[in-house]
Amino acid sequence: MRNRERIIAAARELFVEFGPDVALDDVARRAGVGNATLYRNFPDRAALTHEVVLAVTSRTTLRAEEAEAAEADPFAALSRFVHAAADERIGALCPMLSGVFDRDHPDLLAERGRLEGAVEGLVARAQSAGRLRTDIAVGDVLVALSQLTRPLPGIACQGIDRFTHRHLQLFLDGLETPARSELPGSAATLEDLRRS
Repeated sequence: MRNRERIIAAARELFVEFGPDVALDDVARRAGVGNATLYRNFPDRAALTHEVVLAVTSRTTLRAEEAEAAEADPFAALSRFVHAAADERIGALCPMLSGVFDRDHPDLLAERGRLEGAVEGLVARAQSAGRLRTDIAVGDVLVALSQLTRPLPGIACQGIDRFTHRHLQLFLDGLETPARSELPGSAATLEDLRRS
């Protein structure tokens, strides 16, 4: 694996474990490279964060496309995607989307658009097949996925990730028709998420 890819992978792991403010020296150490190599590839934290967000978003989009191709049942495809996205740890990206990070960078907007389109397709197909509640929207899936996969702060919660897929399955069971309850409020749309 090239140094640049090793640095991005190490940064992703450390951002998940400790948040986006982890020391860049720790990223270099985890990647097995010197600080000079890290800074040659990424002149500052913002550049590294941008590449990590882009890589995770791109990989998550790929997981959505793979789920659609692998599963004939639209709800099974959505379920497969949710579990695969959890493994990509997309919830860890939330804290990175603030501060010095440029959320409106054209590369990120394009990749985010691809991801949103892929997830919208999974949701629409599952709803059209009568397998997914119609009182939810794609934003509901993304918000829950983000909340259920975000690492909990603090050392006391280490190891809690082993429950992620269990709790995602509980969430997915609640999405499947027939609905067992009426949901309060309105469905979360992508537009709602963009305004947040």
